[in-house]
Amino acid sequence: MTSQVLDRALVMEAVRVTEAAAIAAWAQVGRGDEKAADQAAVDAMRTALNQLPIRGVIVIGEGERDEAPMLYIGEKVGQGKGPRVDIALDPLEGTTLTAKAMANALAVMAWAPEGTLLNAPDTYMDKIACGPGYPAGMLDLGRSAADNARVLAAAKGAPVSEITVCVLDRPRHAEIIASLRAAGARVYLITDGDVAGVMNTADPETGVDLYLGQGGAPEGVLACAALKCVGGQFQGRLVFRNADEKARARAHGITDLGKTYDLHEMVRADAIFVATGVTSGDLLDGVRLADGFVHTHTLVMNSSTGTVREVRMKRRS
Repeated sequence: MTSQVLDRALVMEAVRVTEAAAIAAWAQVGRGDEKAADQAAVDAMRTALNQLPIRGVIVIGEGERDEAPMLYIGEKVGQGKGPRVDIALDPLEGTTLTAKAMANALAVMAWAPEGTLLNAPDTYMDKIACGPGYPAGMLDLGRSAADNARVLAAAKGAPVSEITVCVLDRPRHAEIIASLRAAGARVYLITDGDVAGVMNTADPETGVDLYLGQGGAPEGVLACAALKCVGGQFQGRLVFRNADEKARARAHGITDLGKTYDLHEMVRADAIFVATGVTSGDLLDGVRLADGFVHTHTLVMNSSTGTVREVRMKRRS
């Protein structure tokens, strides 16, 4: 089953799904309407998914069925034949970035064999992540931000002053930011897009060594799929604001509400990860129109083969 799910031809079909979503969202770049941008991406991704020879189930999507008429958690997609696939997706990661024509908006999707992706509820998650090349088990959400930066610096053989930590620019992260700066680390603040933020740790060209902070749990699963393909590390712990969120977690089969998950507990089998740029950013170029062609830039990763490919497509507009 794994070989079917990660078949190279099918993986390349997945690229067309995020390309379609990115192109649809791109039409809304800079227009100030987050909902229209997200809906355009959702509609395009759903149409593309339903053309694939898979029996797919959305395990990370736009939300619960009553809140998301399309690409909701539990929705079945594909032609209803072929391999059974768990699908995690964010048709537009960075709705605000798109509406304001800012950098780093992406169309993102991951899939794995049925039953192997954490069915994370739509809650917050405390996260810490780094790229490949470090001793296993190095990260620890139980430590302070400064101590994690010091441990990573020691593993890298560098002073803390040379460590750069990516953090979402939110009031809730004031203590993390202050702790890191007091330890001497650089803090790279991002306005949105914590899937891209985690992925930055695996790309030496971004200069980011560590990701820390609280973001969406569904985005945590997507980021783990990406890191699994390149050998990075991740820890996540669900954060609940009220009884309703705890009830949703239990409905998803989560019984230990205080559990700290590592990457391989969130993505329990080989997976693929695909992201297409909507607006240009650290990882990918955005959609652009030139000489009558629409150009896209996509990253596709396969953990079973350890391959990372960049795919550039152009087609007549």
